[in-house]
Amino acid sequence: MIPRYSRPEMVSIWEPANKFKIWYEIEAHACDGQAKLGVIPEEAAKAVWDNGNKPYTDERIARIDEIERETKHDVIAFLTELSEHIGDYSRFVHQGMTSSDVLDTCLNVQLTQAADLLLSDMDKLLTALEKRAEEHKYTVTIGRSHGIHAEPVTFGLKLAKHFAEFKRGRDRLAAARAEIATCAISGAVGTFANIDPSVETHVAEKLGLAVEPVSTQVIPRDRHAMFFAVLGVIASSIENLSVEIRHLQRTELREAEEFFSKGQKGSSAMPHKRNPVLTENLTGLARLVRSAVVPAMENVALWHERDISHSSVERMIGPDATVTLDFALARLTSVVENLVVYGENMQKNLDQLGGLHNSQRVLLQLTQHGVSREDAYRLVQKNAMESWQTGKSFQDLLKQDEEVSAKLSDETIDSLFDMEYHTKHVDTIFKRVFEK
Repeated sequence: MIPRYSRPEMVSIWEPANKFKIWYEIEAHACDGQAKLGVIPEEAAKAVWDNGNKPYTDERIARIDEIERETKHDVIAFLTELSEHIGDYSRFVHQGMTSSDVLDTCLNVQLTQAADLLLSDMDKLLTALEKRAEEHKYTVTIGRSHGIHAEPVTFGLKLAKHFAEFKRGRDRLAAARAEIATCAISGAVGTFANIDPSVETHVAEKLGLAVEPVSTQVIPRDRHAMFFAVLGVIASSIENLSVEIRHLQRTELREAEEFFSKGQKGSSAMPHKRNPVLTENLTGLARLVRSAVVPAMENVALWHERDISHSSVERMIGPDATVTLDFALARLTSVVENLVVYGENMQKNLDQLGGLHNSQRVLLQLTQHGVSREDAYRLVQKNAMESWQTGKSFQDLLKQDEEVSAKLSDETIDSLFDMEYHTKHVDTIFKRVFEK
């Protein structure tokens, strides 16, 4: 997590001040729950709120760090510093609780906060993709399979495809947020032996979480594995669109291009360069987000009721994956909003092979006129290969072929080269993708 690829709002979720604030709220709400049961005095719960509810300033954080250097235990250090503000009533704080109740519940609060920002990021990206897709709904371009000219599509359809993919990603993220939003206040080994389950229910309600059905002292890590897996899939979708843009920006294509601002430089050696640096950067960032997925999967298998082999992993992948993905989504949104589209180059590239993209239409038409599929394929491929190698018009070669002309008139052949044939169902696809 470095400033170059970070945005302040997401970073703040993982700052010590926010973490300790959440820890404090967990403890304070638990005290309220205990006071309702008569386990601790009501005045003790009130003192926790009155005396402990202060901002976690740099000074307070430094004091916690100082205590931890001696105790070698972060939660005990936090509780010790809190007791310095609360006084004698601090003996009632953390009654019947264990460290994981605080740590796991806090982590899930942070992940839900991060998910909310990421969902907002995705909404902005989806808006940008829909707008640009509508703009280029009928901007015809060549579709490619294996990198080779296939049949025409539209640039709007390309963007619609990515919109649908990110929409699925958003739906998955919303589900992952719901799955991760659980609370555990169940005490040692998760049996509630020293704390009533109603306290957990109270804390969960106050924090906007659901109760974890069986916590075994730690919240099950399959939830976290799913969360980070979804982040990894979204990152792959970012790379998918980024790679498409990078290919379209290649000199040989020049069909679309990242916006190149005045004064921007592309190369320290070659002044003419206009490189797809943003989408290349996004490809790299996607790799980093995905790198969190396997460790999150490996965190699922813990020893018995708990161990802390997951802890060091989560302290790193939680901030790194969410901060990086937040930055990447925002950067991709900007790329889409400002993408320069060269429709004339798309048409030029489409025309480059002299109508070969209509080969399937000719093949099908021949079969409709009594020619076997095998013979039709042979006739079409023979003329297509000559057009490919010589640059001659595919349309003209078909008319000159006696076997083809015996079945298809010149007028019929001409009709098979109508571009509207390839775009006649664009509206249908757009309705499927964009109708709410």
